[in-house]
Amino acid sequence: MSEDYIQGLFAERIGGSLFGKSQKIYKFEKIKRAKAEAKKNSPMTELLDFGVGEPDEMAFPLVVEALKLECAKPENRGYSDNGILELKEAAARYLEKVYGVPGIDPAREIIHSIGSKPALAMIPEAFINPGDGVLMTVPGYPIMATHTEWNGGRVIKLPLKEENGFLPDLDSLTPADLKGVKLLYINYPNNPTGATATPEFFRKVVEFAKKNRIIVVHDAAYAALAYDSKPLSFLSVEGAKDVGIEIHSFSKAYNMTGWRLAFVAGNEKIVAAYGHVKDNFDSGQFIAIQKAGIHALEHPEITEKISEKYKRRLKLMVEALSASGFTAVMPRGSFYLYVGAPKKANKTGIIFNSAEDVSEYLIKEAHISTVPWDDEGQYLRFSATFMAKNKDDEYRVIEEMKKRLKALELQF
Repeated sequence: MSEDYIQGLFAERIGGSLFGKSQKIYKFEKIKRAKAEAKKNSPMTELLDFGVGEPDEMAFPLVVEALKLECAKPENRGYSDNGILELKEAAARYLEKVYGVPGIDPAREIIHSIGSKPALAMIPEAFINPGDGVLMTVPGYPIMATHTEWNGGRVIKLPLKEENGFLPDLDSLTPADLKGVKLLYINYPNNPTGATATPEFFRKVVEFAKKNRIIVVHDAAYAALAYDSKPLSFLSVEGAKDVGIEIHSFSKAYNMTGWRLAFVAGNEKIVAAYGHVKDNFDSGQFIAIQKAGIHALEHPEITEKISEKYKRRLKLMVEALSASGFTAVMPRGSFYLYVGAPKKANKTGIIFNSAEDVSEYLIKEAHISTVPWDDEGQYLRFSATFMAKNKDDEYRVIEEMKKRLKALELQF
């Protein structure tokens, strides 16, 4: 029987005629399969999942109640297109109150997004022609890179190395690297490393962008989760609005992951270009969700309470991992610990060739789930968003993790 003609019609950007036929198994699918196998083989053993990258609790009651109220109002039923002015105004007040960013014009310098992921996907649509370049930090969130490549652009990877505090070395870029580059993507506090930026680094980014005529896209999804200092915004640095934008998400700061709400703020022309593309992709987030988002922004103490929980958990995790042989350091932001992967398990004599090998081994032998990263060295990401009923249960889960890890006799 001849091949279904549809197979030959897929766009090359998603694999062309080979779409759906690849035998490559991506790491998250490997983790999923390993977890399923571990549960099947030992159904009575608790799986300790430190790989989850989203909050483990619901949005706070006052935000939920606001949604309940607003979704029943007939005036909120229609399309919102590029968003309601009230949310833009609340976002501008939030940036000034929490981050000390004054002077953002809500009407011209802020537009909402249905989560930060679509905003990152749409920005290359506004700027990248075939042959244009994007600077991307790695390891990291690949969405802008994916859409850059789909548009025929090229991606120049900026490695995040431990010796540089997981900040990109902009001075290492050559004229060939920078040829045709239009966008620089950065993300602090960083996923997966947990590293934070400094005002000095952001000032250097502004200077670099002006010198090379590059737009800065700062993914600030974790910016509100700061543990030993005030949350830092790229836009708080002088000149930042001249060269870039910042994307703020409600997901991590307000436990609103599934609500899909974010906002883009900064340079008027860049925001307008994003809004033009957005207007051709979606008709805006449900107005009731936007109005619930306003309630969230008006209560930044919610994020402070969330941060307290993550800080408490991360400190316990640092102690447990350190006692198990890992080199773990308390992050200054995000809810991740990024630690070097072991080289061998003395208990079984198994030698690991990659962080993926370690991750699968931990699931199989200890029922502990993590996320491996092999982009720049071999690392594991442990998340503080594991499931626990209360503080006592947090302690129990982490103590159980420590017990299981120590039993493996990992060698580094």
